[in-house]
Amino acid sequence: MGLQQKNKVDAAFSMSSMTDIIFLLLIFFMLTSSFITPSGLAVNLPSSETSDIVMQEVTVSVTKDLQFSVNDQLISREDLKGTLTPLLEGKNGQVVLHLDKEVPVEYLVEVGGIAAGLGANVSIATKPYRE
Repeated sequence: MGLQQKNKVDAAFSMSSMTDIIFLLLIFFMLTSSFITPSGLAVNLPSSETSDIVMQEVTVSVTKDLQFSVNDQLISREDLKGTLTPLLEGKNGQVVLHLDKEVPVEYLVEVGGIAAGLGANVSIATKPYRE
């Protein structure tokens, strides 16, 4: 008597659904992560109730010791305009100012004025306000 089962169970496991889930999770985490690059200098940012995230093209940092840096490269105060000019010429760039909260306002105005004079949009980096 030849009793054989007609429907055989396939023991192979398909990984295609697992890879779909992994790629969806990867895309989710890439979209929800923040795109802020930390500044190389130790800067104690001021707090703000509204802290928007902007894409950083050029970063200007000023420490409480009045050390200036552009894109994590230390420069002197006098070389600021000369360093920013080639980075911003020919395009409407975005300059993010990382100023220590102890830096006098005159330096904020000076750096912001140089960047705005070169046609850049200027924004100030802050940390979220916590009570």
